[in-house]
Amino acid sequence: MLLPKFFSGFEKTLGFTGTVADTRLILATALKLTSSGLILSHSHPSGNLMPSRQDEALTQKIKQAAQLMEIKLIDHIILSSENYYSMADNGII
Repeated sequence: MLLPKFFSGFEKTLGFTGTVADTRLILATALKLTSSGLILSHSHPSGNLMPSRQDEALTQKIKQAAQLMEIKLIDHIILSSENYYSMADNGII
């Protein structure tokens, strides 16, 4: 989810293949839309909402890269069919 400075809606960004996310594609889209903030999200179909080490590493990588461009990573949300896990609410971001 990208949050443009002048909010005009939400943009769904593709760039995820399995557990891999293209940081450059995510940030390129954010820059194109002059976003000031990002909310990342992905699903865990297994229902296990706990972030993996890869989830946490990717979150920190995107957060650091976004900071260089003055874009704030607001949250990274993991979804299941029953609930969600917010990395911001749990102190990871």
